[in-house]
Parts: sequence; structure tokens; C-alpha cells
Amino acid sequence: MSLVTRTQSDPPEPDEALMTRAGQGERAAFDVLCARHLPRLYVVALRLGVDPTTAEEIAQDAMVRAWRNAARFEPARGKLSTWLNRIVVNLAIDRQRAARPLDALADDLPATEPDALQAIESRDRTAALASGLAALPPRQRAALLLTYAEDGAGKDVARTLGVSVRALEDLLRRGRLFLKDWLLAREM
Repeated sequence: MSLVTRTQSDPPEPDEALMTRAGQGERAAFDVLCARHLPRLYVVALRLGVDPTTAEEIAQDAMVRAWRNAARFEPARGKLSTWLNRIVVNLAIDRQRAARPLDALADDLPATEPDALQAIESRDRTAALASGLAALPPRQRAALLLTYAEDGAGKDVARTLGVSVRALEDLLRRGRLFLKDWLLAREM
């Protein structure tokens, strides 16, 4: 346990330092990491197409795996957030393979547009996009969502998915082509 007391003006301790301490069994350091990363991991899981309850379970399972493997984390190989994202992606893909396809995301979006026709068209486009995303192979879906919905840098997304940057670009290209054809077939 650290004997140094931190003040509010101290900069936050870097994730990698906290993970090193967690790897030595320091629970308080890991609690800080959980507070920092659980909300984002939940959103990543949601965007990968799982329901809110499953997304919460995946985010928590990812942090449990991180705790169990904290001593194995190597900061030289990449950022902690990239490592955690990879865990979430793997868990989400595993759950989706074992479960049913993605439900339409349109039900989760509020219809607050003033023009009813625009609202219907927007909801239809969102539903078509959601069904197109659900029809994608899991790795293409993960590549698209981590890159665009999470604004992930190509190098980090590639590392998260365990592929080269070139392979990520191929996943993105194939995913975009599929979605384009999917939407055109539905006249969206």
C-alpha cells in the first residue's frame, strides 16, 4: 500500500502504474481502474450489439479477467484501454455466438424529431443499419463499431482485435461494402 497521500492537485496516476500495483495485489489501485474504465467498457459492449444487461456482465467480466491477469499486463505491448477493449470484444463475440442475433437498436433511440415523416424515415434508417450491423460477421462489426462509434485509432483498434492495421483496413472495407449493399437493397 502506498504511504504517500495524494492531493486533489496531483495529476491522476497513469493506468499502467495502477495496473502494476494491481498486479502486486493492491486492490485499491484496481478499484481506481474499475472506476475509470467500467463505464466505457459497458458502452463498448453495448455498441457491439449486446443488450444492456449482457453489456454490464461483459464489462464486469472483463474487469474480473483483468484483475486475475493483472500481473501479466505488459505496458510495452500497448495501452491498458486497448487490452481491456480486446477482452470486451472477445467476450461480446463469444456471447453473440452462443446467443441470438442482435436486436434492432432503433427501439433504444428516442423519437424526438418534430416532423413525423422525418422521424419515421430516421427510425427506418437506424433499424436498417442495426439489422445490417447484426448481419455482419462479428469481427467486421467489432472493427466498424470500435473505429467509428468509439472513435478508435486504427492502430489501437487493430491491436484490440488482434490483427494487423492492414487486416483491420480490410475488415473495415468489407464491412462498409456489406452495409452499403445492405442499405441499397432496402432503398435507404
